[in-house]
Amino acid sequence: MGAYFHGEHRDQAAAEKAVAPSAGAAAKHAAGPDPGGVFSIDRVNAALVGTHFYGKLHHFAVIDSTNAQALVDAQAGAAAGQVYLADEQTAGRGRGGHSWHSEPERGLYVTVLVKPPLRSNRALQLSMLAGLAAAEAILQVTGLRIDLRWPNDLVTAGRPARKLGGILTEAASTPSGALRHAAIGIGINLNQQEFPPELQGNATSLRLETGREVSREALAIALLLTLHTELKRLASSPPVATSSTGIFERFARASSWASGKAVRVEEDGGYTGVTAGLTAEGLLRVRCHDGTERTVRHGGVREL
Repeated sequence: MGAYFHGEHRDQAAAEKAVAPSAGAAAKHAAGPDPGGVFSIDRVNAALVGTHFYGKLHHFAVIDSTNAQALVDAQAGAAAGQVYLADEQTAGRGRGGHSWHSEPERGLYVTVLVKPPLRSNRALQLSMLAGLAAAEAILQVTGLRIDLRWPNDLVTAGRPARKLGGILTEAASTPSGALRHAAIGIGINLNQQEFPPELQGNATSLRLETGREVSREALAIALLLTLHTELKRLASSPPVATSSTGIFERFARASSWASGKAVRVEEDGGYTGVTAGLTAEGLLRVRCHDGTERTVRHGGVREL
């Protein structure tokens, strides 16, 4: 069963008039494990006063998929801002139909339900802003600077890049092409000290990278606060990817994979080349060794 705060929390109206705390302030309490060794949804909720997420947290000990639950609730008319956190997922999934290894209480598994003013063909922005938010939250909580692998992976900086987490955005649109709602799922490996054989060498955790236990609670707070900031920026920014505040431009600056990276691409039969920036739609351009340029549409990008 899931413990949750009802969206119509009695202090909701007053809370949303308050000034939201900064993720940096929340991260000051991030050292070591969760207080008392217990993840507290009450403490997470209290840290979100003044955000769109306050009073809308749903916490599950075990669930098949936080994204799946968010999409079910969205179809039933749930308001934007719902947050779904799980200690364990039994059917977590990633981009391209891949499964997601969700070891109990060792990672952060969270989905937010959003309804931004976007056309459905601009939904890639949501995965990218989630990546930017996650990278900032991880930096604030652990001091570790990570890299962003287009379009949705959180990886270690340097070679070889090992996966720390991933993002899966699933959306529904109206007949006119407007985005009806989207579930942004984020999974981050926090305190795993080993992985299944098929993941060893490719996956890692924040604990393995920093040598310290990481508080799920602190990272959840920091992540939701940075997501709140990113979503507010999205709502107030001009819908032009190349503007100074554009998500695609900011992602390209934050990611070493966006330009100048020798890669192998798994789609369209597979090919190799060097990344050459993002298109106006946020897709990855690759300059192939034969001089042609191709556009990556579905991920599957790996470093040579």
